[in-house]
Amino acid sequence: MILNSFQRRFTVLALATLLFLVVGCSSGPRALAPVEDRLEGSALQTAVPAVPVAATKAPNPEPEKVLLGAENAGKPGYYTIRQGDTLTRIGLDNGHAWRDLAKWNNLENPNLIEVGQVIRIAPPNAAVEAAGVVVRPVVNSGVNSSLPSVKATAANPPVEGSTKSAALPSAANASASASALPAAPVLPVDEGLGFIWPATGPLLTGFDEAKNKGLDIGGKAGDAVLAAADGQVVYAGAGLRGYGNLLILKHNNIFLTAYAHNQALLVKEDQKVKKGQKIAEMGSSDSPSGVKLHFEIRRQGKPVDPAKLLPAR
Repeated sequence: MILNSFQRRFTVLALATLLFLVVGCSSGPRALAPVEDRLEGSALQTAVPAVPVAATKAPNPEPEKVLLGAENAGKPGYYTIRQGDTLTRIGLDNGHAWRDLAKWNNLENPNLIEVGQVIRIAPPNAAVEAAGVVVRPVVNSGVNSSLPSVKATAANPPVEGSTKSAALPSAANASASASALPAAPVLPVDEGLGFIWPATGPLLTGFDEAKNKGLDIGGKAGDAVLAAADGQVVYAGAGLRGYGNLLILKHNNIFLTAYAHNQALLVKEDQKVKKGQKIAEMGSSDSPSGVKLHFEIRRQGKPVDPAKLLPAR
């Protein structure tokens, strides 16, 4: 059968089309162009949950500084350990028992403290006390105790901002009375403790804040050492260099007394003692100058001149 020209052309075109379809299917699916959503705020966008951004983690502090408590350095109520420090010395200088310092700082072994370590030297939640601010009640000086009091009654109502002139002495009389009174010496307040001399021997060396933080009292080995006021023994031992056999008494939250160079200690830590009670025997332990009692009074850890708080001899 002989095909005409038109049929031959149609047959060639059909074969070419079929070949094209076969080649296209065998080459696999073509990559699709990315779909760009140009509708801001559309339902498509809101349906996709936002991926949370990981929070930046703060760098861990240096473990050594954490262990030493360096973040509290310089704050009121804290102290940074220096070379040669002992808990007993720190307690004495700050008016606290070493046992209290150990408790406030959770020190299982109070002998293991490190240079650079920062410890609490005030009771927890006592920032005011740690800053050295002491609140005391106002003590009546006695100057106005002789003035008659004016009671508010219906017939004698109080007048705000004024005072009955009849109830007050005249300025001239008050001035004359004041000039007649002897001037009272200004002495450090002893909080009513009434300190007594801890030994009867002669005074060898007086107070010098730079060289001698207390009084040196002479005597013979074995002479009685007495408690200068009622208190509690917060230290009994020989762990403080230069003090020998030492006793420290705490009398209240303000005052400590220290008794050094004893040959024998007669009381124990935590024991309560009475003023005038024999607590030790005088000696020369760790004293190159011989038998003596070194006696200190510390007010909030600061040495004060005991002679200004003791009765005159």
